[in-house]
Amino acid sequence: MQSLFDVRHPFFLPLWRRIALVALCGGWALMELVLGNPLWALVFAAIGAWCGYQFFAAFDPKDYQPRDGSD
Repeated sequence: MQSLFDVRHPFFLPLWRRIALVALCGGWALMELVLGNPLWALVFAAIGAWCGYQFFAAFDPKDYQPRDGSD
């Protein structure tokens, strides 16, 4: 059974999708902060930071290849 938060899915191989997701999370965190919701801002900032680390610092293209028999 695959993880619900599988960021190593082949869908995320294109660079623009990885950038878009991190930017979306960061923008949402900023919006929540401006609207006065610091808890939600922290949640979305943490998700964006984790995705940023997974997509750019720990990136290995081999991890994003389709799996045998799944998908």
